Amino acid sequence: MALNTVTQEQVVAIMNNSEYEVIHKIFGKQCIVVAKLPSGFTVVGESACVDPANYVESIGEEIAKKRIENKLWELEGYKLQNSLS
Repeated sequence: MALNTVTQEQVVAIMNNSEYEVIHKIFGKQCIVVAKLPSGFTVVGESACVDPANYVESIGEEIAKKRIENKLWELEGYKLQNSLS
């Protein structure tokens, strides 16, 4: 494994070892997910739809968690860049 690369395995391991709080149906159409990472740091992901009639909890949660995953890529990249500089 390259020492200058963030891997999918790293990000998945962090996601799998995190605790989650999920809040559904804020104003009838929004989901907020807070992930407490293994380090204790928290990251927030959110999703929303235009019409509350279209809100599906499983989809909202999936999108919010995907946004957390995307933030982890950035955070892990930042951490790696700092360690290399």
